[in-house]
Amino acid sequence: MRNFLILAFPFYAFAASNGNGEYDIIPRAINFILFAAILYYFIATPLKNFYKGRIAKISSKMNEIQEKLIASKNHKLEMMKKLDLAKQDAANAVALARKEAEIIADKIDSETKMELKALEKTYEEHKEYETRRMEKEVIQIVLEEIFEDKDLQLQQKEILNIMMKKVS
Repeated sequence: MRNFLILAFPFYAFAASNGNGEYDIIPRAINFILFAAILYYFIATPLKNFYKGRIAKISSKMNEIQEKLIASKNHKLEMMKKLDLAKQDAANAVALARKEAEIIADKIDSETKMELKALEKTYEEHKEYETRRMEKEVIQIVLEEIFEDKDLQLQQKEILNIMMKKVS
């Protein structure tokens, strides 16, 4: 209330007219200057503080945004480096997988060749075994025929010649 009276006093003090038609421009100008001075006295500091606070807030927001921008750029650079490393690791993994596939293919090829040789050897052995078995059977059949046939009386030399002919 006291501030209001201080603000209103200059209006009443200098605004009185003397009634003879003279204009009171000087007292009104002084009143305005006093009013402006008092208004400046009471409002200037809070306005300055308000604007300083606002500037400080805006400045802190700008700094915060710049820090976030720098942090995001750094993060982006880190991610780019990680991406490059991942690409390099992937290329190395692919090359390693190809080498391993070649090694495995060569190993399978050599094992297959060895198995084929073993199968051929087994086949040859089995063939020889079957040939000998068949020879024995033929000899046995021929001998049985010779011994069962009473009409046939052969000498030992003749039996051997017959057997040799049958075998060959």
